[in-house]
Amino acid sequence: MYKRLSLLWTLVRGDLKKLWWALRDPRTPGWFKLAAAGLAFYLVWPIDLLPDAIPFLGALDDMVLLPLAVRWLLSRLPAGLQADLAARAGAAPA
Repeated sequence: MYKRLSLLWTLVRGDLKKLWWALRDPRTPGWFKLAAAGLAFYLVWPIDLLPDAIPFLGALDDMVLLPLAVRWLLSRLPAGLQADLAARAGAAPA
């Protein structure tokens, strides 16, 4: 269980680094920056897709949907920028 959580954290941390680098890159489209701001707003917004009052499912949207949305956004970047971000992260481009 701990090994799986550690792997998940490593993947999310890598995606967050790529997101940060993409937001600071001048080649990043405006829609990407707007979508990233929307994700940050959703994270702090008190109204969730799934209410936090539901014991396990309440945290599910923050723990699963947001990382998936970040990964989806990163996959929509131009190919050259994706390759630069992957090279900076030390991984092969997807």
